[in-house]
Amino acid sequence: MKRSSCLPSSVTIVEVGARDGLQNEAMVSTEVKIALVNQLSKSGLTHIETGAFVSPKWVPQMADSTQVFQGIARQPNVIYSALTPNLKGFEQAMISGADQVSIFTSASEAFCQKNINCSISESLRRFEPLIEQAKHHNIAVRAYLSCVVDCPYDGPTKPQQVAAIANELFNMGCYEVSLGDTIGTGTPLRIATMLEAVQQCIPTNHIAVHFHDTWGQAIANIYQALTMGIHIIDSSVAGLGGCPYASGASGNVATEDVLYLCQELNIETGINLSTIASAGKIICQQLHKRSASKVSNAIEHIFPQ
Repeated sequence: MKRSSCLPSSVTIVEVGARDGLQNEAMVSTEVKIALVNQLSKSGLTHIETGAFVSPKWVPQMADSTQVFQGIARQPNVIYSALTPNLKGFEQAMISGADQVSIFTSASEAFCQKNINCSISESLRRFEPLIEQAKHHNIAVRAYLSCVVDCPYDGPTKPQQVAAIANELFNMGCYEVSLGDTIGTGTPLRIATMLEAVQQCIPTNHIAVHFHDTWGQAIANIYQALTMGIHIIDSSVAGLGGCPYASGASGNVATEDVLYLCQELNIETGINLSTIASAGKIICQQLHKRSASKVSNAIEHIFPQ
C-alpha cells in the first residue's frame, strides 16, 4: 500500500501512560511503575512521560515519582520527562533526574480554575520563573493545553482562543505545545478548524495532539491531524487514564491503536507494537482491568497466549 503524499513519513509518539495514564487509575506500587517504564523503554519509544511532581494531596498516584525516576533502567536516546506545575516541581524534577519537563494550562477559564485553581493568565505568569530556570539548566519545556475542543464547564472552546494561548506558550519558550481534547468530544471537522487556527500562530512541527477517546473519535481525529502535517502524537499504553476534573472522560487514545494506524498507513514510528501490547497487558493485570486498546484486545483474541 502506498502512503498518501499528504501524510508524514514518520511520527513521534509521546508515551504518557506512566504519568497521565496512571495518575487517573488505581494506585500501583513503585515497583510496578518502574517495570512499566522499563518495558516501554525497550519498545523503540523515544519519549516516555515518567512521572509528575505535583501535590501528593491532589494526585497521590504520583507521590513516588522521585523513586520511579531513580529506579528505572534508562535507555539511550529515550527522553524521560516529568510534569511540573511550578518552580518547586521543577526543582524536584531536576533532583530526580528528569530529562525534560512539561507544564499545563487550559484553553478554558473554568477548567483552569477547577484544575489548577487560577485563571489562564495567572497560570502563564506562574510558568515564567520555571521556564527561566529551565533555560538556565538547558532543559526543554513542553506545554499541555487542555480543552481545545470543549470544556465540561464552559462548553465549546473557540479555535481562536486555543491559538492565542498556544502562541503565548510558544513565545514564552515552550518548544512544543500539545493540544488536548480533554473530554474526547472532538470530531475531525472540529479538529481541523482548531488546528488551522493554531497553525496560523505556531509552526506545525512544534504542535502535538493529545486526544482522549470518550466518544470513540480519537483515531479519526489523529488521522485528520496527520493529513494536516502533524507528526507528534501523545498516547497511552492500553488507553490508560481519564481526567479527574472531567466526569465521564475516558482514557487517552491507546498507543497500540495509534501504532496500528501508522503501520497500516506506512508511517514509520520505530516502535514495536508487540512490545507495547505486552506492556499494556501486564499493567492492566496489575490494575485488574481490561485494556481499552481495541488492537490489543484483537491481538489477544486472534493470538491467545
